[in-house]
Amino acid sequence: MSRIIITIGEISLPAELYETETAAAVEALLPLRGAASLWGEEIYFDIPLRIEPDSGAREDMEAGELGYWPEGPAFCIFFGRTPASTSEKPRAYSPVNVIGRILEDPAVLKSVRPGDTISISKQ
Repeated sequence: MSRIIITIGEISLPAELYETETAAAVEALLPLRGAASLWGEEIYFDIPLRIEPDSGAREDMEAGELGYWPEGPAFCIFFGRTPASTSEKPRAYSPVNVIGRILEDPAVLKSVRPGDTISISKQ
């Protein structure tokens, strides 16, 4: 597994990318930078990648999971309820390829605002 750092303002979170084709394609693009968009307690931003949903693509997520949203295409960080949630867990708008997870408590992401600069780099 590869280690990355997600930085948004003063927040810096270590994360890992899983050993999947989608995660490898995202890693090849690093470093990435963009403006954060929020959908409930999900942060996402557009990335220059076109990959179809993989066999493990899903909507039901766990707080702290990272995903690639083929419809965006976007990098997604799930940290709580979204408008599609049916419980306290995050739920994506449509299936995402799960590519990794944050290694610390993702609750600090509740302070992120739309338009904040987000950067992702290799650790």
